[in-house]
Amino acid sequence: MPIEIPKDSWAGEVRTVSFGATAENGGTRSKTITVGGEKTLPFLQFEVPMPHPPVIALEIKDRRPDDWSSLLLETWGDVVDDPGEWAKAAEEAGADLLQLTLSLTDNEGKPAKPDDAVAAVKKVLEASALPLIVMGPGQAEVDNELIVPIADATKGENLALGICEDKNYRTIVAAALANDHLVTSRAPMDVNLSKQLNILITDMGLPADRIIMDPTTGALGYGIEYGYSVMERLRLAALQGDAMTQLPMMVTVGTETWKTKEAKVGEDVPEAWGDWLERSINWETLTAVSLIESGADIVVLRHPESVRRVRLAIEDLMAVPEPA
Repeated sequence: MPIEIPKDSWAGEVRTVSFGATAENGGTRSKTITVGGEKTLPFLQFEVPMPHPPVIALEIKDRRPDDWSSLLLETWGDVVDDPGEWAKAAEEAGADLLQLTLSLTDNEGKPAKPDDAVAAVKKVLEASALPLIVMGPGQAEVDNELIVPIADATKGENLALGICEDKNYRTIVAAALANDHLVTSRAPMDVNLSKQLNILITDMGLPADRIIMDPTTGALGYGIEYGYSVMERLRLAALQGDAMTQLPMMVTVGTETWKTKEAKVGEDVPEAWGDWLERSINWETLTAVSLIESGADIVVLRHPESVRRVRLAIEDLMAVPEPA
């Protein structure tokens, strides 16, 4: 007697959002990246196939970072001294798109200048044809000061700009509207706060299909359970028809995992922790795969080996055959 597998049917679906603009659309990217479009929970291919697999971004910086693990700096080598060379290396490492995170200060410790930030973005765009996310250093006033001239200088490239938070979304959204870009909407691990910020952004006139939602998360062992739960509830709300949660989600996995004790500390730790590099890569990989299964459409990583492993996991998840 055949077994009938029950299938859910949902009223809502996730919007699709596309990054990057090719020459045909007024940009210089070699391709666009489209995410979203899900009509059921992640990887339930027997209900409705996922139209677009999750994608992987590699994070690079506008200068050699002061706060990154020595393991990462050793892996990337001299390219960390030049954002253009770093972008090339990240593309060669298999990234689908890039995230350029701007620094708060320059190499001499002086406040970052808008002209230098624009120059770094242009270097990346010239060196790599991948779609690009540009993130400010995470302080509202500085983010505004740096992101607005970048938006103006890259009109038509369809970049994703951030960080849009409740304190500074107006300035960045206005710059995105004026220059045909996307924005990232970041809220601190809360369903209602994520939804409210999306409402505020769309009230300014930016279409919902130009917003990527960043609900934030913790790393494996550092709050991932709560982050996973928030993302799962956001996705459930979207499928149930809540328009302001029907946005693709991205998470900055590399930022979270490489600041954990397990990734930062290589000496004076229990022998059972194992090899420092392998442990760190595992931490990043497991965090990313877990969040992909909770609904992440974009994971932002830092180590090239993590990219390879997460890519294999995505391919395996997407290839699950439909039951007979």
